[in-house]
Amino acid sequence: MSSSSIYIEAPARLHLGFLDLEGSLGRRFGSIGLTLNDIATKILVRPSEQLRVIGDPSGRIQKYAKKFISHKGLVSNCEIEVVDQILEHSGLGSGTQLAIAVGSAIAKLYRLDCTTAEIAVSLHRGARSGIGIAAFDHGGFLVDGGRNPDSQVPPIISRLEFPSNWRVILVLDLAQRGIHGQDEHASFANLPSFSAQNAADLCRMVMMQILPAIKEQNIGVFNQGIYELQKCIGEYFASAQGGRYTSASVAEANAYLESLGVKGVGQSSWGPTGFAFVDSETHAHTLLRKLQAKFENNKDLTFKIVSGRNSGALIEERESEQHHSVSLPRSNRS
Repeated sequence: MSSSSIYIEAPARLHLGFLDLEGSLGRRFGSIGLTLNDIATKILVRPSEQLRVIGDPSGRIQKYAKKFISHKGLVSNCEIEVVDQILEHSGLGSGTQLAIAVGSAIAKLYRLDCTTAEIAVSLHRGARSGIGIAAFDHGGFLVDGGRNPDSQVPPIISRLEFPSNWRVILVLDLAQRGIHGQDEHASFANLPSFSAQNAADLCRMVMMQILPAIKEQNIGVFNQGIYELQKCIGEYFASAQGGRYTSASVAEANAYLESLGVKGVGQSSWGPTGFAFVDSETHAHTLLRKLQAKFENNKDLTFKIVSGRNSGALIEERESEQHHSVSLPRSNRS
């Protein structure tokens, strides 16, 4: 076991939609997503005589650590310090990134040879989407190929560099949480059938519109494709989440952005976080000021400008005595 500490910064991601919820070709789900800069789960892990977690009142880290230690048959323990966390159940991939970060840090500490996919499977992550696992490993704009009955995790079939000048405005409702846990399982079980035609249209839209627009840096075409995909998926999940959006406030903010000519809006995963893609930092800040003025009386609604991240998680081995000097922001809510 290493005597050093392991620092991991696992980036948030947008889940932009599923591609084939019908599954007659033998694969189901398939999804697209974008890795994000500026929002991440950050942890420090170091050797300890007993398992100890600092800064995680939810208890999720303790659960993941115990499960991974048991899975690997380890007898030693560690101390895990939370430096920052992605907002829980916000649609930004907090659970998957936290689980993989914990498992990866323990693996690094004990010099174990295991893949991110193996860690995810052992902690029951990546059941439907491979976007979170690939965001941890590679970053970028990602497409996975869904699951067949033998899949452990969905394979990544496309990874593109996201244009560095494009920006994402995140619309965050701090009073809401997206569907998760048993409610999520029940929602999937009770959803209506998804037509093969819709699946075909979405796959064509991704292949022939969204991905080429990223390569050619044509944000107008990209936004049109994202809008159409989000409209289809939002209407499909409306019966489970109470409309195209989980949050009425996010729906209102996105409608306002649409009225300002912003086409590429939607909701990440089960929400409540909404998003809007724009072509530059300057444009993003102009829209941010308008949003803040428009919704200044809604204290639960906040906004954040982020960029796409074209790299995966940061993993560093540090000398143990250095861990007290780490100084990183503790909140991603602004």
